[in-house]
Parts: sequence; C-alpha cells; structure tokens
Amino acid sequence: MKIAIVTDSTAYLSSDELTKYNIHILPISVIIDGQTYDEGVNINTAEFYQKLQSAHTFPSTAQPATGKIIELYDQLAKAGYDTVISIHLASTISGLYGQIKTLAPTIKNINVIPYDSKITVKLMGNLAIAAAQMAAAGKQPDAIIAELDRIRATIDEIFIVDDLKNLVKGGRLSNAAGMVGSLLHIKPLLTFDDQSDKIVAFDKVRTRKRALKRAEEIFQSRTANLDYPLKVIIINGNDPADGQIWADQIKALRPDITVTQSYFGTVIGAHLGNKSLALAWMIDFDK
Repeated sequence: MKIAIVTDSTAYLSSDELTKYNIHILPISVIIDGQTYDEGVNINTAEFYQKLQSAHTFPSTAQPATGKIIELYDQLAKAGYDTVISIHLASTISGLYGQIKTLAPTIKNINVIPYDSKITVKLMGNLAIAAAQMAAAGKQPDAIIAELDRIRATIDEIFIVDDLKNLVKGGRLSNAAGMVGSLLHIKPLLTFDDQSDKIVAFDKVRTRKRALKRAEEIFQSRTANLDYPLKVIIINGNDPADGQIWADQIKALRPDITVTQSYFGTVIGAHLGNKSLALAWMIDFDK
C-alpha cells in the first residue's frame, strides 16, 4: 500500500517540510477587494498583510474548486498511490472537509480518507507531519487515523486578536461576547471549544499585555499535570517581533518544553486580522 498525505494551505508548512515529508497541499483562496488569490500560489503572507492594510472591504475566503481537488487526487493516483489521507482545517470554520467527505465516494482511482483536524495552522501541519511519518514507516490507514485521533486530543490553544470585526463579520466567532469585545476594546481570549469545536471567546481582559499574561496562566494550569512531553507553538499574525518575545518568555517559564514559532498566513489572517497572537500546544510526538 502506498499512502499519500494531503493537507490544505492553512497548515503553514515550510517548503522544506513539504519536501522532507512528501506532503501535498490544496490551496485555499482569499478574496481581497474582488480579486481572488490562491494561498501560497500567487500571494504570500507578507503580500497579504500589505494588501490587508489598504483593503476597502473585509477579505473573505473560498474553498478550492471541486475540479482542483479531483485533479490533485488524480495526480497522486497516476504517481502510484492507492490511498490518500486528506487532513483539513476544522469543519466548524470551513466547508472543505465536508466537501471532500462528499466527494470521496465518487473517486474511483484512489481511496480518499478525509480527516477533520478540528483545528488549523501549524497544529494541523504537525498532524500532517505525523501522518506522513507513519505512512513512510508502513503503517496502515486505520492505525494512522487512530494515532491522529490520539495526537489531536492533546491539542489546545489560546488566540488573542487585536480586532474582532473580521471574526464576527465572517461568522467564525460563535458567541455574542465577540461583539461586546469589539465595541468595548476588550482583549478576549479565544479558543476552539472542546464540545462544539467552534471558536469561542472564553475570557477577556482590558489590555494586550494582560491578555498575554492570562494566556500564560491558563497554559500553566492546563499543562501542569500532563504526563507526556509537549511542544509549544507561538503563532503570530504579521508580528514576528512580539512572537519572538513571547516565545522567549515561554522558554524561560518552561525550559523543559520545546518552543517554536509559526504564523497566521493569508487565509487564517483574513479572519484573525493583523497583530494576532496565539499560544498553542500539543504532545511532542517526536519524543
């Protein structure tokens, strides 16, 4: 059995990682002032944030055309793969997983197994890496999916955004606290709710500095008694300097944990906006 691993462009994997682990990408589109761009194809993250500053309307996003999805799977079938595990961003914030789940039974030249990561960004990227490692080691699809479920259950995250308008307008924030935070200039702490898998505001403070401190306190509380090694990812939206400062603070706070940096790219940045930050963590499956 030859298994291909596919994910979408919101995994924010580097070109080196894509090559090393032989991971294939489905680009998601972003629309800015009526112009459509495919993430990572004809717009990069720096270009997106530049355009965001001068955009006359809020950007929106769009799933890949069905034909593009079929084209990628056909290419994999022709390359000798008989199975593809297709790992995509949370079905509560995008219809891509549902689109592929509906499409999968109609594809006859390769067995397509859709997987809802229930998350996005580099956390999902790490799920794709784990799947690729297992596929390369000869694991069967059922074993890979079971292990992905185990890894996914360890994922947790806290997002801090400067402006909630994009999330509220795009319908990605599920509770009314979003509107209150936007109007009162409160800095809410956001997460993917464990029960609904939707983005919710679960705490709020008055300043960005306090929000970061509160996120650290919650991180310490939630991870204090875990019995497995962790990797932490500090994720920034066009703010690598503050991302590095926060990463250094977390390293000082928890020198036993691997801390890396990542970013909110074009599609996720369209919803979170400029200067967003996240503290995210999951099992360090390499250990």
